[in-house]
Amino acid sequence: MKRKDMIAPCGMNCAVCSGYLRKDYPCMGCRNMEYKRCVIFKCERLAQTASGFCYECVKFPCRRMRELDARYVNNYNVSLIGNLRQIQAAGIDLFLQSETAKWTCKGCGGTICIHKGYCWQCKLPAKI
Repeated sequence: MKRKDMIAPCGMNCAVCSGYLRKDYPCMGCRNMEYKRCVIFKCERLAQTASGFCYECVKFPCRRMRELDARYVNNYNVSLIGNLRQIQAAGIDLFLQSETAKWTCKGCGGTICIHKGYCWQCKLPAKI
């Protein structure tokens, strides 16, 4: 979880995504995909940022980001806009430390899946 390239431009930590964690045909993360389908990743304004994160955009948070954030807040209790603000304020390294602590299973040290709410390795429910 300590890889900068696993943090998507929208603030999603791809290392805790069920698509990345699955065994069969795992996703390589939003920044590592050869075929980019994500509308946010393809945003022309994103290409103009030095950081590669949406927080640097003059329209941040745009409609797409607000809609994605609302979905993650409602379904997974995680704010992607909040993640981006944390990265902007404290830097990516501190954000990665925080994410590692948040998404590491206290039972086995495995990875807690944001979408499933349990440890991918031992299946214990997350206590976030």
